[in-house]
Amino acid sequence: MEEEKTYKVMAASGACSIVLGVVSLVVGVVTGVLLVIQGAKLIAQKGKITF
Repeated sequence: MEEEKTYKVMAASGACSIVLGVVSLVVGVVTGVLLVIQGAKLIAQKGKITF
């Protein structure tokens, strides 16, 4: 009985870890894409920047 409970807790913990890993991967990719787009916009308009 105790082994089944331990197995269920470990399975839930593993599933939660996988979900958090996938979410962090997606957030990282989206952030990287947005940074590249923003950098490209800055480079395209660098002639308009004056100090």
